[in-house]
Amino acid sequence: MSKPETDIEAIREGFARGGYICDQQIATAVFLSQRLGKPILVEGPPGVGKTELAKATAEYLNHELIRLQCYEGVDEAKALYEWKYGKQLLYTQVLKEKLGDLMEGTKGLKESMDRLHEFDDTFFSTEFLEPRPLLKALWSEEGAVLLIDEIDKSDDEFEAFLLELLSDYQISVPELGTIKAKSTPIVFLTSNNTREIGDALKRRCLHLYIPFPDSKLENDIIQARVPEVEANLRKQLVGFVQGLRELELKKQPSVSETIDWARTLVLLHAKSLDAELVRTTLNVLLKFQDDIENVDGELNALISQANKQIA
Repeated sequence: MSKPETDIEAIREGFARGGYICDQQIATAVFLSQRLGKPILVEGPPGVGKTELAKATAEYLNHELIRLQCYEGVDEAKALYEWKYGKQLLYTQVLKEKLGDLMEGTKGLKESMDRLHEFDDTFFSTEFLEPRPLLKALWSEEGAVLLIDEIDKSDDEFEAFLLELLSDYQISVPELGTIKAKSTPIVFLTSNNTREIGDALKRRCLHLYIPFPDSKLENDIIQARVPEVEANLRKQLVGFVQGLRELELKKQPSVSETIDWARTLVLLHAKSLDAELVRTTLNVLLKFQDDIENVDGELNALISQANKQIA
């Protein structure tokens, strides 16, 4: 058996080949999830790579990514399965037409009921089941990565509904009984911390918190995702974004927005940051006009601080 450190490093390197740069903590969580067979609850501010982690894992393992986007009011019909009511209706019509043939030769009510019970009733069977993301993940033959995205947007009832799946990788369908996973999926649940997640759900998961990256990690991320950016400009823009996150803002710029800004600067053939360039592109980083106006007076200081990264 290979050493855990080797396996964890292999995960980091595999993610990096796919463009997802992560630290040791993230790679270790994915390693433990595989070995322990436990879901991962990934928390952190928006835009730090929580959803991308599930995508990177699916790519690394060559598994299908199955995504359930949560929202207020998401229920069993949207998450687990629905019955194909149209086909069930057609089935009942066919059954009605065949009923005469089925009962031919029977005498009395008891014999008719016995004959009816012998009939293969498929009305409630997997043939008439329309799988949704959770059931698709359990039915996957080769294994899947199941992403339950933004679980904090769902309600307490939906959390309770998920507990059987998260603990035993199975679900109960009243008409069919218990359906177990054909191959245990790797499950990620993400949360932006808009509400507190219940203890019962947390107990079933490994916990992973992804904060905003430090300057070194963010520099590595930009180098991997936007390699066209020259080294000095890359250090400047990362330093500028790191400085922005120290200010009181309604919404701090995320990693995805740093990547977008780097791509913007490439499109504008920028070689270095200056106040006018930053001012005209600041809307890529900041999404509230109040934040943009408040930062305007700090531009020179932020750019000066960013320039120290290449000194």
